Amino acid sequence: MGKLQLDIATSSDLIGVETKSTGLSLGGREPLKNGSAVFALGGRINILKEIDQPALIPHTAEENSQRYPYEVLFRSLHKLLMDTAASEYLFCGDFFGEEFIFYDIFAGPFAVLYEHFNMVLPNCYDALGLMLMIRIVHEHQMVMFRQRIPCLDSYLDKVNTSLWFRFKLVLGMHLDSLRNGNIRILLEDDVHPHYVMQHYAEFIASLDVESLVNIDDQHGDGQLDLILGRLQMAIDDLLIKLAKTFTKPKLQATFLINNYDMTTAVLKKAGLKCERTMTHCMHLAYSNGQIFVEEMLLEHFNDLIKFVESQDSEESSSSAEKPLPTDLEPLVRDFLSRWKAAIKLMYEDVITTFSDSLCRKMILTLAHIQLTSYYKRFRECARRIEGSFNGSFNRDMFPVPYIFYEFKRYLKTL
Repeated sequence: MGKLQLDIATSSDLIGVETKSTGLSLGGREPLKNGSAVFALGGRINILKEIDQPALIPHTAEENSQRYPYEVLFRSLHKLLMDTAASEYLFCGDFFGEEFIFYDIFAGPFAVLYEHFNMVLPNCYDALGLMLMIRIVHEHQMVMFRQRIPCLDSYLDKVNTSLWFRFKLVLGMHLDSLRNGNIRILLEDDVHPHYVMQHYAEFIASLDVESLVNIDDQHGDGQLDLILGRLQMAIDDLLIKLAKTFTKPKLQATFLINNYDMTTAVLKKAGLKCERTMTHCMHLAYSNGQIFVEEMLLEHFNDLIKFVESQDSEESSSSAEKPLPTDLEPLVRDFLSRWKAAIKLMYEDVITTFSDSLCRKMILTLAHIQLTSYYKRFRECARRIEGSFNGSFNRDMFPVPYIFYEFKRYLKTL
């Protein structure tokens, strides 16, 4: 079966490694369609639906020039082993009246299999393939349990332990690649989602984290959840470093929003239970959305915002010099003449900057909330200024809900 193996990943195929520096055909591998194929399962997940299917016939597959990821060969090998072992175990009990003779008979085959895995696993850098093999072993254990045939319990436990050890070792390599990522090499002068984050999103979605953690809690050492948490912290730290290469806070926030929004979309599309990661990404997208909105509002209403904030800071100081109505009037005139046009410009800015409709709605909703807050505080400041409501400009100040109605016009188009 070794002739049928298709190698998927090498030691260079890590989340935090710059793709252009590695190529896609190192070590004699067949070229993949794109770099993300190393991190996304695609049709490989179907192997879990074929647990009970007949084993591959090697010479037929070889004649057809077919090659398979290792987990396909792994399942086929263990399907043959289970069928043969179950039959021989029952025969030993019926014929010899002693089931334990089975272990003497199969000592040789087990030794050959252990030797095989000791050669294969140290050279396996395909985390998704290792994950699938862990799931396959778990399914095979369930099959043998339901049949009440315990002859492979010790063997499958040992294979499972080896797979978990290698899987967590490869996860550690991915973690180190993120922690040690070279910002100058990874840097792309673009606020769109970074390919490293794309790899991470596809990788986490492919792992089906909740199922794996449950298996690890039952049959492993319970450390998987901790490793995945560290992986999440490492990707967050790397994104912040990449964001800081942009000089303007608005661009930094845009970069982070696009990356976390993309990750959320990938996890949702996968239809898997990655709720904790999704909640984490949505929270960070929201918090950076607030930063983006604040910077966007400063572009259009800088004088008004600075005035409101200065008044808030002076409230606690009775000795502070109070502004005159003449200081307030130019701000009111300017706001009243531009606020609708400014909202339109902000809408166009959001449409240009973000591609996802839900993300656009979030940003515009935050802009509405924050602008409404500033306008309310501005009106309150005006009321506190002696004589300010005697000026004719105050008759033109509109009710607060008008801002909502104006934003609603644009929100309807999303």
